Amino acid sequence: MSDLQTTKTDTGSKFINLLIELGFALFSILVALLVGTVFILLAGESPLDAYHALYIGSIGSWREFLNTLWRATPLIFTGFALALPFKAGLFNIGGEGQLLVGGFAAGFVGFYFTGLPSIIHVPLAILAAMAAGAIWGLIPGLLKAYKGAHEVITTIMLNYIAIQLTIRYGIDRFRTGGRQALPTIEESARLVRFVDMAEMPIIGQIPLIDVFALPGLRLHLNFILALISAAVLWYLLFKTTVGYEIRAVGFNSSAAEYGGISSSKTIILSMVIAGALAGLAGAGEALGTHHTFMSGMDADLGFTGIAVALLGRNHPFGIVLAGILFGGLTQGGLEMQFVGIPSEIVTIIQALVIFFVAGLQMLKWFLLKRREKGETE
Repeated sequence: MSDLQTTKTDTGSKFINLLIELGFALFSILVALLVGTVFILLAGESPLDAYHALYIGSIGSWREFLNTLWRATPLIFTGFALALPFKAGLFNIGGEGQLLVGGFAAGFVGFYFTGLPSIIHVPLAILAAMAAGAIWGLIPGLLKAYKGAHEVITTIMLNYIAIQLTIRYGIDRFRTGGRQALPTIEESARLVRFVDMAEMPIIGQIPLIDVFALPGLRLHLNFILALISAAVLWYLLFKTTVGYEIRAVGFNSSAAEYGGISSSKTIILSMVIAGALAGLAGAGEALGTHHTFMSGMDADLGFTGIAVALLGRNHPFGIVLAGILFGGLTQGGLEMQFVGIPSEIVTIIQALVIFFVAGLQMLKWFLLKRREKGETE
């Protein structure tokens, strides 16, 4: 078989496997929604009313769909923060802390530096957030690489340290009013919101830009950065030597070392990049959503990002889709509450989605092992 035929066969196999994975995920979501009806009935509410409200609140209109993308954005970044180290055999639970220090750094640069033009102020605040998150990822990376400290323990501990540094100390040190937040950032540091694009000098001349001029729309530029990050992360993992080394260490670190790949270097690098990505999530919340760093800004985004990464099979584009799903559940959950559905139902549905996705993946793995065992016998 020629190299061209082999390439076409491999591409076809990958596409079929992708369709199978997508089918498993969609089936898992459907089963989770069906089981969720039981809990809705136990709450004394109508499943039809609940899911209709979920649909209306998440994708029932153009504005709600765009706000679903807004809620998905930080989840996509924190999903990346888990997925990249996972490829290297690590389990980064520190997305929450990395988001917090990144958001604090962005908020600090946003209010502390005055008189800067937007073309300098916005990139400076974003880079500060990425640097802070990278440092927060570097610490457990170094401890893992050179001391063997388990990254789950160290990242969880660093989450609590981040809370104390940014909220307990940082906000109390710099706030000027009674609100538990840093001072409001300068106009020059704010990420562009889609709703404001129609009023901008050059962008406002783009045809159909008025479709974003919707009251209550909160989507901002960080969603575009999330899509760009997904493409860059995919290219890094699957088209570069660095990505090959990350995946090799995750598959078998001893074999990677024997092949000349430094496990320590790879571990540190993957945690640093992951921290920077989580820091971008914090930057978006501080510069685009709240226009300040405030207590409660994280809202468990780091921990929900773990579920997003698992549902997205730790693939950059899968994480984008999973983030949009969870963003839709959160956005639609608000509408469900308006019709009397308890907010806990949305959390239960999210948990059911994760449970059935994991359960069906385990079933697929079990059937595959049985088939391999039958072939060997």
